[in-house]
Amino acid sequence: MTAEILLVDDNAIQAVTRKTILSRAGRSVVVACGAQQALAMLDDAQMAASVGLIVTDHWMPGMNGSQFVALLRGRLPEVPILVLSGLPDVEAEYEGFDVTFRIKPMAPDHLIALVGSLLDDPLDQPMSRTA
Repeated sequence: MTAEILLVDDNAIQAVTRKTILSRAGRSVVVACGAQQALAMLDDAQMAASVGLIVTDHWMPGMNGSQFVALLRGRLPEVPILVLSGLPDVEAEYEGFDVTFRIKPMAPDHLIALVGSLLDDPLDQPMSRTA
């Protein structure tokens, strides 16, 4: 299993909605229903090599987004990460992790544009931005 985007969200409705939006925009998306499943998926070298972007929620059971990102940075230091959260106050937890942070909800066209910029021009992205 390979993907251009690894989407990590424990909320099935949000995960399916975002996957559908991005898939209809021509992106290859694989969904993990939480951080632990995503890490297990990334244990596969082919999967890890194929991921160009990780989109994750912040609030997830077992391991929140900042804990997940800390582990990801040890494994995939160069892969762009987009953190989506309905909690603006948690952005500080991502300082030093080189992520793009956005507040949910996000309009589909904004999600498509942001994902496109992160995949196509990752070096042009600042370490953290809120919208």
